[in-house]
Amino acid sequence: MNKDKIGIIGAMDHEIETLINNAKINKITKLVSMNFCEGSIGNKDVVIVKSGMGKVNAGICANTLINQFGCTKIINTGISGSLDNKINIGDLVISVDAVQHDFDVSFLNFKKGEIPFTGLYAFKADDIMRNIAKSAAKISAPEITVFEGRICSGDQFISTKEQKDEIIKNFGGLCCEMEGGAIAQVCYLNNIPFVILRIVSDSPNETEYIDYKAFEVEAANRCAKIVLESIKNM
Repeated sequence: MNKDKIGIIGAMDHEIETLINNAKINKITKLVSMNFCEGSIGNKDVVIVKSGMGKVNAGICANTLINQFGCTKIINTGISGSLDNKINIGDLVISVDAVQHDFDVSFLNFKKGEIPFTGLYAFKADDIMRNIAKSAAKISAPEITVFEGRICSGDQFISTKEQKDEIIKNFGGLCCEMEGGAIAQVCYLNNIPFVILRIVSDSPNETEYIDYKAFEVEAANRCAKIVLESIKNM
């Protein structure tokens, strides 16, 4: 039986910095303008990479991890904005599924977010990976509250209550960000298990840009520490 190799994607440098610092990196390969850092965390083989922001970057990154580097599981780590009043700044959202809130072919009578002629709308995360992440959060960050639910992705920085209300109306969901939905679709197409972990960096009623800027590095590091703990049992 082949040994698992875990691909870990963060959109920005500060979302993977803690992971890189805690890994033994043996090789760095540059493909599609991304640096794929191959090595290990503990006894687990990993490939850590910064995808850059947005769904195209994230999708290309995930597909490269799977088809060029042989990754058998994918973790997407980072920060997000809250879509639910129960979720506070610093809380963790673990994906049950992911949708693309800006994918809209409703003019042709498809549901918003639905991929035409496939019947696909939301892409389900792996239950085992999700439960491992939930347990890891209790160990590495017991002070935070963990939520499980839908993650909504789009090629937009969502910063106003009006934008968030529109996403909630159409999709529900617990948080919004810019990469997870594309990674989820690529993993579905390749039959690869995945999970998305997001520390919330703002709340639905506190959407000023300064919230994001003030907390983004701390939030990304907190999420990375949960990933490190998760990897022990994956």
